[in-house]
Amino acid sequence: MCCAILFFGKETVSAQESLSKKTTTLIQPPYLKAGDTVAIVAPSGVLKNRTKEVEQAKSLLKSWGLHAIVGKHVFSTADHFAGTDDERCEDFQNALDDPKISAIWCARGGYGTVRILDKLDYTKFKKKPKWLIGYSDITALHNQFHNHGFQSIHALMCTSLQDDLSTIEEIVSTFKDAAFGKPISYTLEGSKYNKTGNSSGQLVGGNLTMLHTMLGSKTSIDTSGKILFIEEIGEYKYHIDRMLQSLKRAGYFENCKGLIVGNMSKMRKNTTLWGTSVEQLILDALADYDFPIAFNMPAGHEKDNRAMILGRTIKLTVAKDKSTVVFED
Repeated sequence: MCCAILFFGKETVSAQESLSKKTTTLIQPPYLKAGDTVAIVAPSGVLKNRTKEVEQAKSLLKSWGLHAIVGKHVFSTADHFAGTDDERCEDFQNALDDPKISAIWCARGGYGTVRILDKLDYTKFKKKPKWLIGYSDITALHNQFHNHGFQSIHALMCTSLQDDLSTIEEIVSTFKDAAFGKPISYTLEGSKYNKTGNSSGQLVGGNLTMLHTMLGSKTSIDTSGKILFIEEIGEYKYHIDRMLQSLKRAGYFENCKGLIVGNMSKMRKNTTLWGTSVEQLILDALADYDFPIAFNMPAGHEKDNRAMILGRTIKLTVAKDKSTVVFED
């Protein structure tokens, strides 16, 4: 991979090494506690007929002793989006800037976050950091938080609350544990595809399409010394391979320390069949690397979407019969 070289006196430091040093230890926003305020915003897709889920989200936060405020434009409509780019940016910027807000919970994903990334100003946020919570399209914001040096939470969103909460009680509890600072760890179902080994490093990643979309921009993440998580929905297998090959050619996996594969949901069938499972596809694409690969992480676009703290150091142990993911305190 070609890297720019920065000259500082007698020392030479590659841009990749410089970024790695900047993100060695990410800042942890204060955990939530009773009395805190959470802002609900919609930086992506439109929330047509989704008031019930947002109300359920507010009720859930209230049951935890938290206050909820809903962004002015959450239910706005601008074709595909929850308001114009400027309106969605306004809500998110207000949440970043308001010192009374302790977490920003995204109402839904879809598409649209990438359109506001370069409009955001993190000056006030850095003086009083807060948690970002979401997944899918929100991966773009997770990347941006990471590159500014802050941890964030990959977890369910307001539109995930379509069912009776008793049916997703365990998933909701992982979200609460992550946000309130309780220890989290997972034992994953084994897989014959698991590439065994032990590793530790910061957890980064999210939706594969979004990681691929960020490639080559200032919002792309450096995976050196880190453990990457990926999940996807509604893609052809050859699209998955194409994205992995693109990331590979860009050096994305060169110094990666591990891979955790979440849900690969609603895979589409092409008229020309791929010929192998998506698990084997991933192994084949990354055959040149010796880091451990764990499948069956219950995170992504399924009902069972466990919370993970991105930017937090984890210990990953991968065997054929099971894998464990332990988040450091």
